[in-house]
Amino acid sequence: MPAFSFEALDAAGQTRKGTIDADSPKAARSLLRAQALVPLAVEALAANTAGQAPSLSQRLLTRPVFNSTQLAIWTRQLAGLIVSGLPLERALSALSEEADTERQHHLVAALRAEVNAGSTFAKALSQHPREFSDIFCAVIGAGEQSGHLGEVLDRLADDLEQRQALRAKLIGASLYPAIVTCVAIVIVLFLVGYVVPQVANVFAGTKRALPVLTVAMLTLSDVVRNYGWLMLGVVILFAIFMRTALSRPAFRATFDAWWLNLPIIGKLARGYNAARFAGTLAMLAGAGVPILKALQAAAETLHNRAMRADALDALVLVREGAPLASAISQKKRFPSLVSMFARLGEQTGQLPLMLQRAANQLSTEVQRRAMQLATILEPLLIVAMGLIVMLIVLAVLMPIIQLNQFVK
Repeated sequence: MPAFSFEALDAAGQTRKGTIDADSPKAARSLLRAQALVPLAVEALAANTAGQAPSLSQRLLTRPVFNSTQLAIWTRQLAGLIVSGLPLERALSALSEEADTERQHHLVAALRAEVNAGSTFAKALSQHPREFSDIFCAVIGAGEQSGHLGEVLDRLADDLEQRQALRAKLIGASLYPAIVTCVAIVIVLFLVGYVVPQVANVFAGTKRALPVLTVAMLTLSDVVRNYGWLMLGVVILFAIFMRTALSRPAFRATFDAWWLNLPIIGKLARGYNAARFAGTLAMLAGAGVPILKALQAAAETLHNRAMRADALDALVLVREGAPLASAISQKKRFPSLVSMFARLGEQTGQLPLMLQRAANQLSTEVQRRAMQLATILEPLLIVAMGLIVMLIVLAVLMPIIQLNQFVK
């Protein structure tokens, strides 16, 4: 039965909003009148969004209904309700009533309407591609087919929470160095562009040769003041050029391959992508998704195009009959840990479990390396900022010291 959002007036003249199930808009209005409500507006919930890709303006001006944290919480709540024995329709109804925002309420009500109309839950989710990824829908579909939807939802919530935790730790590790760098750049530009020229004007009439460091700093100040906007424009144009170039598959693959070869950042990128690949593959295989389809979906989650190409090449080898471990081991960009655990999983018949262990170990290693890098960068950035400020201060003080000596 379709769901409709309504706006109506009650007997006291107050405006009420909500959702109601009915066969048609006319039937929805009749039900509202039976509840002593005067309908003002009745609209089908899924009429505007289901099956339609969001426009460019919608993608730019509106945020998704669920962010990554909210999606993990919602999935966990739905899993708990279904595992406790509640039918899917009633579970969605309960989550719709407990939604935090009106948009979440409408989205869940639309899903419930699709399920009531006879659609599978996975198909209902796929009608909202901006909110639920293809992998999310594939896992749900596998859970429905196997009859273990609650367990699959619980495993999916675990995966979403682990990814969110890893992303949060990486952002947290890089946040402090980024803030220190930005503050240092602003301070240096202020000192070089404003303070140093003011000091230079003071000594302009002394007709004495300024120290070399002061002259060099004044030259740098002139460059910043005269060509600062030009340099900023060059930086912006370069950023636009890189963004445009990275949208081209060939250049993006070359850039991503070069990125993986960087000394420290490359290892972090390789470990992060491999952890995501192994975790997604473990989740899909554990949910009963065929290995070829699981490999295809896991490869699509990789942000690094070079590693994605390697994963798709491994898919071709598996399709031709090669074992998964052998196919992955031929791709040197993937850490050997993935192929080792995949081989153990194939030998013991516990491939999802072993792949999940590989994902956990890789995630832990990525977190450890990121924290080490942040720990090293923090004092280095502070020392570098101190040295730069010290040079600027010396450039200002040296003419003063020289003038005092001349007076004496």
